[in-house]
Amino acid sequence: MSGGGGGGGAPWGPYGGGRPPGPGWPPAPYVPPPPARAPGLTFGSLFNPIAVARRVFLPSRPDRVQDPVVKRIQVVRTVVGLVVVVWMLLSYGIAANADDVLDDRLGQAQMTFIMLAVSFPVVVIGFVAAARQPNRGMLLRRVGKPVGALVVVIACVALPRMATGLVEGREIHADLAGVVTFVVYIWCLVWFLPFAMYGVVQSLVHVLRTADIHETVPPVMAILLVWELAVFDLVRGAYEGVPIGVRLAFTLGAPLSVTAVALWEFRRLRTRHGITLRGALLR
Repeated sequence: MSGGGGGGGAPWGPYGGGRPPGPGWPPAPYVPPPPARAPGLTFGSLFNPIAVARRVFLPSRPDRVQDPVVKRIQVVRTVVGLVVVVWMLLSYGIAANADDVLDDRLGQAQMTFIMLAVSFPVVVIGFVAAARQPNRGMLLRRVGKPVGALVVVIACVALPRMATGLVEGREIHADLAGVVTFVVYIWCLVWFLPFAMYGVVQSLVHVLRTADIHETVPPVMAILLVWELAVFDLVRGAYEGVPIGVRLAFTLGAPLSVTAVALWEFRRLRTRHGITLRGALLR
């Protein structure tokens, strides 16, 4: 009466026979969870400048590769570079005190953003134009958020000067000008300054969130930007008073180190994650 290996002859096994499987057979195929998205801004979070800056300046493409090792190396390089700059400015008498160091770094940051604003459209347009379809259309659709970050950075630089010019304008009554000045100062101190400082740092670390376009765009931008700044420093004769050997080492050390880190990042993206520049462009 029984057929096969017992259990009433029901063909449960792969060759017939055997016990019937328990509940939940066959197992459901694994479906990966949807990628996590950054939480949206609420009305209350608008009063938190850091929360707003994170939303504006941090890459948020859900499927982008996030490598913590690469990020740690970038942070270490940034900190070491800043320490070396401060040490050289103070050791060779270029900066007499902390205020001079701060002025020098602010000037360098301003020039960095000018170069970044000029290089950004060139690299992005060239990157998208070099890609083949369907990637070209996909990359073009991803440009919006990095462009928005660039516009906000420009606004962060221009807005205080515009507000100051408005307050100092003759068309504003003296009493009203005093009230407006007080409000602007409080707003700058409490909200705008933390937002702008955090945004500037994140814009430099994430290169205007260009990873939202593709993971290979930030290292390309970093290499181009750092060599532009090095050429600019050589042309304007930066760090006068420093021995020529130290000056060359310092001027070329930054672009060489950034280039080395960017090339290592390219290699890690290729070997660990299978992401290449040619793959992004379908070349």
